[in-house]
Amino acid sequence: MEDQPPPRKALLTSRRTVLAATAGTFTAGALAGIGGRALTARRFDVTTARDAVRLPPPPDPSPPLPATVHPNVPGLVPFNTPSSDFYRVDTALTIPRIDPRDWALRIHGLVDRPQLITFDELLREPLEELDHTLSCVSNEVGGPYVGTTRWLGASLPALLRRAGVRTGADQLVGRSKDGMTIGTPLESVLDGRRAVLAVAMNGEALPLAHGFPCRSVVPGFYGYTSATKWLVDLEVTTFAALDPYWVRRGWDRTGAVRTASRIEVPAPFARVAAGDIDVAGTAWATHRGIAAVEVRIDGGPWRQAELAADAGPDLWRQWSHRWAGAPPGTHRIEVRATDTTGSVQPELRAGPFPAGATGWHSTVVTVT
Repeated sequence: MEDQPPPRKALLTSRRTVLAATAGTFTAGALAGIGGRALTARRFDVTTARDAVRLPPPPDPSPPLPATVHPNVPGLVPFNTPSSDFYRVDTALTIPRIDPRDWALRIHGLVDRPQLITFDELLREPLEELDHTLSCVSNEVGGPYVGTTRWLGASLPALLRRAGVRTGADQLVGRSKDGMTIGTPLESVLDGRRAVLAVAMNGEALPLAHGFPCRSVVPGFYGYTSATKWLVDLEVTTFAALDPYWVRRGWDRTGAVRTASRIEVPAPFARVAAGDIDVAGTAWATHRGIAAVEVRIDGGPWRQAELAADAGPDLWRQWSHRWAGAPPGTHRIEVRATDTTGSVQPELRAGPFPAGATGWHSTVVTVT
């Protein structure tokens, strides 16, 4: 027998039942969604846990940087970058949120004594302060993706030596909570430089966006080969065994910072009054240091800029130059730096890929 359509009364009753059941389902689903979101928010809102972190003082605190590291030129960026202004270049769609009570760092691979370190144990390590300029390989010539801060953290070389690095290892791979892998030349981590597992910047626990509760900092390299945010795993391995995230995408394996300089004063396309004009900016060659900065106007002779006090090879160096008797008209200002090895910043412009941008920064101003 073929199926027959239901009577009209039965059809209406059936529709009322379906609508009532559907409304109930939507209500229950909405309540469950609200409750689920609230539970998720409570679970992943680690702001309170971050605020509760009490940073122990370092056994050997660094003295404040002298005021002479920063020329008194209006418009020049501060020597120390406020955390709120520190650059960010992320691949994560959402910021990993890690409760420090649940965090642990695994150190493994080509080591004799694998380690598992909790956050409380990390804070009990003898922490040290590191003044350091960090830059991104994607920074264009004269770009903003660079900043200087005072980090606080445990000595990374000391932790690796405790684990017992085996002969033949040449790469240290950091893994982030979000799966990012960052590879650093192991010999550079162990050559005497002050690399740290940072828990704080500028005197406060790391902001969530900058890697809370822990990130690595290794001077001399762009962030993509030295600075794993939201760090949860360190593997001692070899370059032959593993290509980290950016290396698989064609970027340089080592990621050593290139010598760079930029003009910050006057601002691009500024209009300034004729006469004596201050030209100023910042230069960096991380872990080598800056020995000289030169400025020229309209392709003329290079003039030595005045360098501010040298705070160390792991930090940028600011400079200034008095352009005497600037005449009316449109003018081009260029800058180049020389690092402490004697290497002069090359003129040839090249983009960031695959090993960092090169070229002289320039700006155009109108003197009225």
